[in-house]
Amino acid sequence: MTKYKQYFQEMSDQNEELFKSFDRVHAGYLTDRKAWSAKFHFVGQQVVDIIREWEQRLCSGMERGANGVYSMKLADKFWSEVKKRYSHIELVGVRSNLD
Repeated sequence: MTKYKQYFQEMSDQNEELFKSFDRVHAGYLTDRKAWSAKFHFVGQQVVDIIREWEQRLCSGMERGANGVYSMKLADKFWSEVKKRYSHIELVGVRSNLD
């Protein structure tokens, strides 16, 4: 298993209850944005904070010197793994007319 997938799995396992809760909220948000908007942004912010913390753990120390590009690509791969589970994670905290 690659390092970013391992970190994603560890993150998911350690925060299983919150992530399962967000699974339901995310699915609801996909079907009815207005009804689920407040909960999506509230719970989603907690999830995004955890994801960013794990991204930092994964990439820390690599950003200096020659590994800077590798670190950026690794972070992108980590976030693509997140987006497989939560396709609309980038909308957390973004308010629109549809909400």
